[in-house]
Amino acid sequence: MLIKLHNGAIYDPSQNLHGERRDLFVRDDRIVADPGPDTRFDAVYDLTGKIVMAGAIDIHSHIAGGNVNTARLLLPEQHRNHMARRLSLPFANAKWSSFDTGYRYARMGYTTVVEPAMLPVNALDVHLQMADIPILDTAALTILGNDDLLLRLLRAKAGQNQINDYVAWTLNATRALGLKIINAGGANAFKSNVRQFGLDDIVPDYGVSSRQILQTLQTAVHQLGVPHPPHVHCNNLGIPGNVDTIVATMEAAQGLPMHLAHVQFYAYGKEGGKGFSSAAAQLLEAFNRHPNITMDVGQVLFGQTVTISGDVIAQYSRHADASPSKYVMWDAETEGSGGVVPYRYREASFVNTLQWAIGLELFLLAEAPERLFFTTDHPNGAPFTAYPELLRLLMDADYRQQCMLRLNQEALALTLLPNLKRELTLSEVATMTRSAAAKLLGLNDRGHLAPGAVADVAVYDPGKHADAHPDYRALFADAVLLFKSGRLVVKDGQILDRPGGLAQTVAPVYDTGIARTVKHHFDRFYSLKLGQYTVNDADFGERQRFKVHE
Repeated sequence: MLIKLHNGAIYDPSQNLHGERRDLFVRDDRIVADPGPDTRFDAVYDLTGKIVMAGAIDIHSHIAGGNVNTARLLLPEQHRNHMARRLSLPFANAKWSSFDTGYRYARMGYTTVVEPAMLPVNALDVHLQMADIPILDTAALTILGNDDLLLRLLRAKAGQNQINDYVAWTLNATRALGLKIINAGGANAFKSNVRQFGLDDIVPDYGVSSRQILQTLQTAVHQLGVPHPPHVHCNNLGIPGNVDTIVATMEAAQGLPMHLAHVQFYAYGKEGGKGFSSAAAQLLEAFNRHPNITMDVGQVLFGQTVTISGDVIAQYSRHADASPSKYVMWDAETEGSGGVVPYRYREASFVNTLQWAIGLELFLLAEAPERLFFTTDHPNGAPFTAYPELLRLLMDADYRQQCMLRLNQEALALTLLPNLKRELTLSEVATMTRSAAAKLLGLNDRGHLAPGAVADVAVYDPGKHADAHPDYRALFADAVLLFKSGRLVVKDGQILDRPGGLAQTVAPVYDTGIARTVKHHFDRFYSLKLGQYTVNDADFGERQRFKVHE
């Protein structure tokens, strides 16, 4: 199948294209070079007046796993009887189901999404859930930093090579794209009644600090050559003054690549009468000093959501704020623990207004969009379906000012946001959500529109006001066209096709002797058998499910 996409305004920062009108050519599942003037095409789409980007990539969105399922069970009122059944789209009436997740992302022009917190013990469940998500390619980051075997190895002063082998074995066994570290050591310390855990605090019974765990795992990822740097959820999430923690974490990286997740929740100072203030400028000043660091924002938006996290210390500390008043805390025998706490962000709230403003400050003050990424930490700051609203806030200063009129003015006065007039451009959006996102993840076959790329192409219509301010919320809510691997899956915001995606993985080499160490540990200490732990091709029948990236 050979397709021509004619005369679209292409935004592809990786090729230095910022709205230039070009033709794109798709053969089967790949973008190809111009086949020549005499070529006959199977289909031609006239995209005059339309915006063309690569399919969008979400680097951090909780879309599968135990916490996600627990949230569904805890809040049935959020997803029952939501949509009329459409026979062509299985389970489209189940809001926030795996199926609905794929449809909603695709309508916005997304084609790849990363689940950032996969418990190794829960890896098969995560992959089976992601396999049910239509259209999207997916990936997962496997969690280490609290499990008993790792901490025992560190306590015994195991060599870095043995730690590297354990990390590589875990990535292979769980079919992950990278490593996630959540409040390193904190979940284990929680079991000993620790309720606040800093970077230099010691895990009881193991004699190792959070810093030591973090640095050892970071070194492992770097030495193994895993493209995506360690994806770090820092200590002290949500605590006033925790900007000092995230700055110390940047310094602890010792110049090696590190990605810091949902940093809005760490950009908090202690100024003002309430002892809670924006430290966005301070965080960004440190960010500018550390070019080895990348970050995603974790923007807060107003409305009902549910917070889910493997950081049981943070979740337990705010369970009393649950709205509605119900929550779940849990503990696992292997890697860690976590919690699910419903929450409503309110416009009148001092704290919530400050969180909203801090996220926008980070976006608008940042000087390096290629190192700062577009997330709401779905669903913690807001559901991913709110992305079009966030884009409008970032791209339309007048609209942003109108929204501020409804908010807590005392909180806004403690931020720089009311005086920020910057508007993000389409090229900056394409950088954060396409080209730089693919590069960060090590997915070189997507995020751009050069020949050889996977033919993931999103087309948007700016409407009649293309030369002024379009309604960016409407623009990004519904793609005019979306091609996934060359197949037209969305037209005018409607789902036409639902192909299955692939899970993107890495497979670093390791000494297979580490498997004996892991099996011995499982047999001695865990009720789970090692054979139940690993993810195999056979678990998915005849379906090809995994794509390995070097």
